[in-house]
Amino acid sequence: MSDLLERLRGRGWRMTAQRRVVAEVLDGEHVHMTADEVHAKAVVKLPEISRATVYNTLGELVSLGEVIEVSTDKRAKRYDPNAHRPHHHLVCARCGSIRDVHPTGNPMADLPASERFGFTVSDVEVTYRGLCPDCAAAV
Repeated sequence: MSDLLERLRGRGWRMTAQRRVVAEVLDGEHVHMTADEVHAKAVVKLPEISRATVYNTLGELVSLGEVIEVSTDKRAKRYDPNAHRPHHHLVCARCGSIRDVHPTGNPMADLPASERFGFTVSDVEVTYRGLCPDCAAAV
């Protein structure tokens, strides 16, 4: 059973066939699919699943804090099931591929008090940008 499925069962989330398929599609490391990509993979497993059901299920998973919505540039939102391990993202500027990264250090501590302008900082999102190996080889 996937980590996401285990977490959802532990929360007592009602596991319909449609919800289960969406959770199964999202399973794995470095998963950052758009809703349409999730739907395309879910249809293979459960042909009758609708696009609306996928969108609604993704919205519920985000509301529950079990999936993170990732926006990079002006591309479609992507859904990351790695919601319970703090991480940042490495994004290819050409093809848009995304990888989870876990650098050492504390990004909260990297912002000096003089640069906080009185804000109480509660979260940090870091996005590293560059070219993935495939895109760099094509240059």
